[in-house]
Amino acid sequence: MSITVIGMGFAAMLVLMFLSMPVAVAILSVGGIGGYLAFGMPLIESMGGVVWGTLNNPVMTAIPLFMLLGELLLRGGIADKMFDALAVWLGRLPGGLLHTNIGTCALFSATSGSSVATAATVGTIALPALGERNYPVRPSLGTLAAGGTLGILIPPSVNLLVYGSLANVSVGQLFIAGVLPGVILTLLFMAYVAVAYPNAGRESSGVDVSPVEKRRLLRHLVPPAIIFGIVMGSIYGGLATPTESAALGVMAAFFFVWRNKRLNWKLLETCFIQSARTSGMVILVIVCALLLNVTLSMTGGTQAVTRWVTGLGLSQTALLLLFVLFYVILGMFMDAMSMLVLTVPIAVPMVTALGVDPIWFGVFVVVMCEIGLITPPVGMNLFVVQGVRKGGGSFNDVIWGSVPFVVIMIIFAALLILVPGIAMLLPDMAAGR
Repeated sequence: MSITVIGMGFAAMLVLMFLSMPVAVAILSVGGIGGYLAFGMPLIESMGGVVWGTLNNPVMTAIPLFMLLGELLLRGGIADKMFDALAVWLGRLPGGLLHTNIGTCALFSATSGSSVATAATVGTIALPALGERNYPVRPSLGTLAAGGTLGILIPPSVNLLVYGSLANVSVGQLFIAGVLPGVILTLLFMAYVAVAYPNAGRESSGVDVSPVEKRRLLRHLVPPAIIFGIVMGSIYGGLATPTESAALGVMAAFFFVWRNKRLNWKLLETCFIQSARTSGMVILVIVCALLLNVTLSMTGGTQAVTRWVTGLGLSQTALLLLFVLFYVILGMFMDAMSMLVLTVPIAVPMVTALGVDPIWFGVFVVVMCEIGLITPPVGMNLFVVQGVRKGGGSFNDVIWGSVPFVVIMIIFAALLILVPGIAMLLPDMAAGR
């Protein structure tokens, strides 16, 4: 298969998506038609085994479990109390409650695995409080949109799970690799807020809270910390697979929701239905992406791309910088999951041929997908934050509020390229390297 044919197939998928065709359908159409044209019905018939093998993979079970975990925390009242506690502890910093937006998003990300859920949950809680205290609109919206992107980087992350399935690499290693970049990116966001908006909310900083009450509120941070510790500790310690750790996290979430006296049949019904809907969409996209992989492998597409890239004579750094530009442009028109499943099957062979670690590349790709979540006109988090605003307002406020964070994330992506140890430090330590 030539590079020209591969490019035409990629362009065809983009066109189908731009025409509002579902991502899974667009990928399956190109993969199925391409496979049929190349090998006829034998290849199409063999794809059934690929579907069964994919769905029979234990990693697939982790996706609905992490989705359920996020839903339980969202609807169990845990996120509300997290915000209240962090508002007291971070509200006195330069930037005030804008730090609370980012901090709450980071903590919720460490248990939910979903960017959209993070932005919607924290936005619903935070925006009324920010409005009452006369915080500037654009940074209030921007910190929520950008903070929400941490949901697909800080583990457990559904996007890292999907990448692991597509690239056939360890999900546990990916989770560990995402911790330090997630923490650093959170601190960069907070540093920008402190420098750019040091006086935000000062004129209405609220009632002083006694030291005793501040310490008492810390107990609201215990549930997410325990859940994160259970999920990551069980994986890092070799006690559980990612799927088993997800189940342990769900059991812990059930306990905390019960402690909050929120556990009832109505909540369970809502959580299960919403988790099933989201998981079904994600798994369908993964299956279609793997069917596309079959076509690419059988027709020699991945090998052709690899030969083409190596023939260009580009260094690792040059290729990765091109990927930064490519993903930034692509993120303007596609959502994060679409970008991931569409590019990983082609991109991973390209970068590994030049010696790039696929674990590191997974973190890099997810960071680039994060950028796509807050770049117009198709930035999902921009629409989510705009949707939870009470009383409406200009969509431009969300866009301009997010622009500085886009710049920060692009700089961070470049930093990842220059200092790969940011992502690989913890995986190397876990592997004893």
